Amino acid sequence: MLNTTKAAEEPIHGMIDGPRGARPKRAFSRRNIALYGVLIIVAIYYLLPLYVMIVTSLKTMPEIRIGNVFSLPREITFEPWIKAWAEACTGVNCDGLSRGFWNSVRILIPSVIISISIACISGYTLSKWKFKGSEVFFTILLMGAFIPYQVMLYPVVIILREIGGFMTDIWQGTCGIFTSAEGSCRGRIQLFGSVWGLVLVHTIFGMPILVLLFRNYFSSIPDELFKAARVDGAGFWQILFRIMLPMSLPILVVAIILQVTGIWNDFLFGVVYTRAEQYPMTVQLNNIVNSVQGIKEYNVNMAATMLTGLVPLCIYFVSGKLFVRGIAAGAVKG
Repeated sequence: MLNTTKAAEEPIHGMIDGPRGARPKRAFSRRNIALYGVLIIVAIYYLLPLYVMIVTSLKTMPEIRIGNVFSLPREITFEPWIKAWAEACTGVNCDGLSRGFWNSVRILIPSVIISISIACISGYTLSKWKFKGSEVFFTILLMGAFIPYQVMLYPVVIILREIGGFMTDIWQGTCGIFTSAEGSCRGRIQLFGSVWGLVLVHTIFGMPILVLLFRNYFSSIPDELFKAARVDGAGFWQILFRIMLPMSLPILVVAIILQVTGIWNDFLFGVVYTRAEQYPMTVQLNNIVNSVQGIKEYNVNMAATMLTGLVPLCIYFVSGKLFVRGIAAGAVKG
């Protein structure tokens, strides 16, 4: 009876002694103050240029000439934004960034859709349907991610020219079979200097990193799920569309953000592989900012810079959490 009473009293004595375990950390410890202090300084360092661009784009030129770039505008004006969009001169054209914006959209949409579709199928194949020599193929493909783009500029020009000539020969030969009208088959297909040539370039140069991400992500999906689908009679495309893709939203978001950011912000390929009337937004921005004619309108330049960067910024802010999840899942596994 005494032992039973003593055992029943032990939890009470334990509660009287106080809570056990590690002592909770103080909110304002030296470690936390140092950590958040460094983070705040880094955030200010990166946000300060964005702040300067925004406030400068909302000022008038007389106020900008005062010289205080950090001060808020005394009188907010959106005239620089309107001029940057519809009136600023980019070479011989004075229609602002509007033409370059739609050129960038025409380049971006097919490039993202085609590159992600091919990379998704390739990564799925290399992770779940391995064939003889698949690892060698993947290694060669991955090497493309480490080749500087500048080295490939001239070879790609030659390839685009030859592909255009080859497609022209096929077109003229096929056209001659179905029509006998003189001159109706003289059209020439040109990839170099066209929007579709630039789409092809962005698709090819986006393959290495995208295939790596998709392959690693699909490799992290349990093989038992794949084998169970095979036992149930599912084939290549059924497993891809019914099992793999519904589980791949995070890595799809990562691929979209990477491609949208890289293609939209591209300047080198845009200025090399397209003509003046098809320049993307970044090339037109360069022409506005580096114009040597007339007065330097810094508010227009800042507004044009903000307009050019709005698309990737909006996409990242909307899908930032999925981007972090996808990077963690697709970049370190496999």
